[in-house]
Amino acid sequence: MSAHAGKSPQAAKGPPRSGERGPLLLGVRHHGPGSARAVRAALDAAQPAAVLIEGPPEGDALLPLAADPGMRPPVALLAHAADDPGRAAFWPLAGFSPEWAAIRWAQARDVPVRFIDLPAAHSLAAPAGGEGRGEGDGEGDREASESVRLDPLAVLAETAGYDDAERWWEDVVEHRGTGGPDADPLGVFEALGDAMGALREEYGAGGHHRDLVREAYMRQRMRAARREFGDGYAVVCGAWHVPALRARTTAAADKALLTGLPKVKVETTWVPWTHRRLARAGGYGAGITSPGWYAHLFAARDRPVERWLTKVAGLLREEDRHVSPAHVIEAVRLADTLAAMRGRPVAGLTETLEAVQAVMCEGSDIPLGLIEDRLVVGDVLGEVPDATPVVPLQRDLTRQQRSLRLKAEAQDRELELDLRKDTDAAKSLLLHRLRLLGIGWGVPAASRGSTGTFRETWRLRWEPELAVRVAEAGIWGTTVLGAATARAEADAAAAGELGEITALAERCLLAGLSDALPAVLRALADRAALDTDVAGLAKALPALARSLRYGDVRGTDAAALGTVAAGLAERICVALPPACAAGLDADAAAELRGHVDGVHGAIGLLESESGGLRERWSAVLRTLAGRDTVPGLIRGRAARLLLDDGRLPPEETARLMGLSLSPASAPADAAGWIEGFAGGGSGGTLLVHDERLLGLIDSWLVSVPERAFVDVLPLLRRTFGAYEAGVKRTLGELARRGPSAGRAAVAGPGSAPAGFGPDLDPVRADAVVDLVRLLLAGAPA
Repeated sequence: MSAHAGKSPQAAKGPPRSGERGPLLLGVRHHGPGSARAVRAALDAAQPAAVLIEGPPEGDALLPLAADPGMRPPVALLAHAADDPGRAAFWPLAGFSPEWAAIRWAQARDVPVRFIDLPAAHSLAAPAGGEGRGEGDGEGDREASESVRLDPLAVLAETAGYDDAERWWEDVVEHRGTGGPDADPLGVFEALGDAMGALREEYGAGGHHRDLVREAYMRQRMRAARREFGDGYAVVCGAWHVPALRARTTAAADKALLTGLPKVKVETTWVPWTHRRLARAGGYGAGITSPGWYAHLFAARDRPVERWLTKVAGLLREEDRHVSPAHVIEAVRLADTLAAMRGRPVAGLTETLEAVQAVMCEGSDIPLGLIEDRLVVGDVLGEVPDATPVVPLQRDLTRQQRSLRLKAEAQDRELELDLRKDTDAAKSLLLHRLRLLGIGWGVPAASRGSTGTFRETWRLRWEPELAVRVAEAGIWGTTVLGAATARAEADAAAAGELGEITALAERCLLAGLSDALPAVLRALADRAALDTDVAGLAKALPALARSLRYGDVRGTDAAALGTVAAGLAERICVALPPACAAGLDADAAAELRGHVDGVHGAIGLLESESGGLRERWSAVLRTLAGRDTVPGLIRGRAARLLLDDGRLPPEETARLMGLSLSPASAPADAAGWIEGFAGGGSGGTLLVHDERLLGLIDSWLVSVPERAFVDVLPLLRRTFGAYEAGVKRTLGELARRGPSAGRAAVAGPGSAPAGFGPDLDPVRADAVVDLVRLLLAGAPA
């Protein structure tokens, strides 16, 4: 638990009461509904002339937007270096954050409100810059506590007899009411402030040097406010800072701390934030464990437990679980009983979740996990008004999102696109262009409904950091199309390998960047002419082949790619056999085997682009399959590809297998041949239906010497272990019958292995024709 949680409030001397001199110092926990309510009540009681808030002063110009109806927390102030948008910091604010409550209180009463923390211009210029309170750096309480290895909130909880600091905080602050005629709105600040001051006195008021600098700057801003408003102003800040802000220091001493600080030019804006990113589990230094629960506590007018459990019941009903009003009533009773037994003023999150698990989830952790994810944390995504200053690229992206009805959402969402529809095609282009710019809003996923190239599936999720990525990408252009085009051209010029350029060409086609293709193709042709590495050529070809296919689907002119791809394929056909015969070790052979598979699939797509290419490639595979100097893994794979294409007769296949598995072959090389030939999902099915090949493998296996068997066992397990359970079971049954390869080898036409019919059954075969046509073409003939 980080110590910022202990920033509950106030200076060692406590905030000034009515009639006392000095500003009103309100120490808070940065995200807590109890602190937010207490701050609002304290401001109502004190009616300060101005409100100062811990935050970067560069955000002052953006504060009026907080009152815009289009501003809906959670949001965050984003500051980034003007010349390096990647150096950025966030200051998140939720609707239940005390700082947000103070901002809205001041704006509702026309009271001046300002930020007083160290400027982001200094924070982002420091060597450890780029971290705002939202990411840990601006969280002074956390840094101070780390330096003295102290968690103030945990110490206070232990002193009060609690073993859970969060539960203690809930009892003392979050569940504390602020109404009533005798209520003291400043009491919680005095009590917690005195405790915080005592902790600093006991354990030392030191901290990270950065804390001292920040507190010096805050005191400078407080002096300026005193000159303007007298002592009638209020300060809302982390409680750990309050004793330092009350301390009597000279302006000269503070100025000395601030002299010589590095500085950069920064730009600031508001960006949407999410409850999930407010959670401590998301890596946020000032995070809380249950932002969704806290938002509920802050918004609930009364009976928070009853209203919360009603939400839980609604969620479970949406998931088709039977939850009745009686379940809700019983859960409320159980939560209240647990709270009473534990001596808590009201039921907290712990009691409500235990009651939910016992009553509504029947003791199961699975629905409870859903509740914790959806409600305790939540996926609420804030909104910012249109008037918020943004880079031109962000404005163009927002316009396209609206026109395409592609809403940014905090939770994962799958998007199925049919590229034959204009709107879906436009969505695909936008998502691909954003990916090329490094803005990962969408990630391609496997399509469940169809494998056709006119279908795409995306998994979308908007993260707050994407606002920074958009700002970074703004250097490439003012529109998504223009920026993606410029980025593609620059990437093509900077690419170091042929594979990088071919992958880039594919991405340009997917993104519809026709203006960038000429530059990419020039770079591709230049690099391909100089590249002599057959592995690099083989790695590049599949991407080009896919690009041609995608160009056809999207109506993109990709004809120039066909010439380049055919040239690459010709060079691969010439260079591959010598490369495979050059004494490869196991790792190099495995890499080349993968390239052989990739080239084989690519040539199948390129056949229409270059006549005779398939025949030349088949000749290469025959050379590889019959050359003894080629590693067994590659020879076996070449034989299998030829067999699958119908270019290698079964008798020739059996001959090649017999030679490769003969006693003269090294066991490791023979095992590699088996892996290359029989590996993959369909290898087992092939052996099931051809007992001749299975018998050859079986005969070789029983002849392997014991010592060699131990060496080849991992290869064999890798090969046969990948088969489906049914295939492995059938192979085992066939092997149990004994070898039958000899019978199969001498069998004449019309014969078949035992257990199989001698001839094809035309009636049963014709029954699947319409289904096959439907799967491949879309409609039966």
